[in-house]
Amino acid sequence: MMDASKKKKMKELGGEAVLFDVPMSRYTTLRVGGKVEALYKAKNLEALTKMTTFFTDERIPYLIMGRGSNLLVKDEGLKGAAIILEGTFAVIQNISLKEPLILAGAGVPLYKLVDFCTQKGLAGAEFLAGIPGTVGGGVAMNAGSWGREMSDVVDEATIMTDKGIVKRMDSKSLTFTYRGLHLNKGQFVLDARLNLKFDKPSLIKKNVASNMQRRKERFPLSVPSAGSIFKNPTGDYAGRLIEAAGLKGKRIGGAMISAKHANFIVNKDNASASDILALIDLAMVKVRDMFSIQLTPEIKVVG
Repeated sequence: MMDASKKKKMKELGGEAVLFDVPMSRYTTLRVGGKVEALYKAKNLEALTKMTTFFTDERIPYLIMGRGSNLLVKDEGLKGAAIILEGTFAVIQNISLKEPLILAGAGVPLYKLVDFCTQKGLAGAEFLAGIPGTVGGGVAMNAGSWGREMSDVVDEATIMTDKGIVKRMDSKSLTFTYRGLHLNKGQFVLDARLNLKFDKPSLIKKNVASNMQRRKERFPLSVPSAGSIFKNPTGDYAGRLIEAAGLKGKRIGGAMISAKHANFIVNKDNASASDILALIDLAMVKVRDMFSIQLTPEIKVVG
């Protein structure tokens, strides 16, 4: 628990950008989760450095958030602080008019990135259309769809350590995995340089529209979810295994394994985090028992 003196120091450092006892259901795409002790909306690097250094010195755990997709906060809430990157962290820059390079802040929503690239005639990021995250989360999770992922387009990334040290790493120094990026404890992404290709905006727009249509047809986009719950096991699909286990449409409380795509759990009717965790556990047990395959959650569970 944060004591009064720590909360006072946070307010001195962050002012109105610091909020206390905030329901995380407001900041996650699943619309569930208990309260976080403190929420900090970072506007620039100097302020962020001071705050994260304070957290490290005081041993206050912190969580960097994007748009709260791929995240499940338990009903009991979250100790420590959650940080949302805004302001200068939510800006996209054209690095060069001669080369198809852009610099995107970690707080940029992926849909804004896709829109920017479409308008500028920069192809290669269309696979991100419809993914409800940010650039920082997309890089950290190595987000992907339709056979493409962030590691295909990230040329460099700026990383901050828990000591407030900022370092730039090229693609050869970044260790991407399937739906992940190796980061040491306390490290997080500040921005990413993307290496794309020039193309006609009309063609890029067509590809984006096609990808969005495919997502609408396959995934339950009209109800709150966290996207794919499990990573696909090698040579198979988590959704196929869960459906084959007879769990498509299965409900616990207000949560349901989607009847549209079995690798999605949706908040059907005021679900709790416990409802969702129970469905996750059930799917893992059923698939393991029936197919001897251990599903690995893609979403991050905190609290």
